[in-house]
Amino acid sequence: MFALFCSLVRLLVLPGTVREIALENLALRQQLTVFKRHCPRSRLRKADRLFWVLLSKTWKDWQRGLIIVKPETVVSWHRKRFRLFWTSVSRGSAVDGQKLVLRFEPSSGRWPPHE
Repeated sequence: MFALFCSLVRLLVLPGTVREIALENLALRQQLTVFKRHCPRSRLRKADRLFWVLLSKTWKDWQRGLIIVKPETVVSWHRKRFRLFWTSVSRGSAVDGQKLVLRFEPSSGRWPPHE
């Protein structure tokens, strides 16, 4: 799988048509790799999903080479990853907010409010 990612990086510097053909070839090879796995049913791993998300961002005609899943599935993987990223970022800021509240709590005689 690492070799596929290295090939993808090298392809980014190729000129137009050659690049398109090479990217399609890379996409088809990745799908063959999934099919050749020794499982009752070929399953996509996280690395496979990441490969397709990255390919969809670098190759404008990425849907043409896609056979094993629907293009909408790749888009949903990207959206899910995006949500996970921002969830992890926002958790960090929530913890900072809690620390700030706890820091200012003793300085006010009215916190927490008394009834």
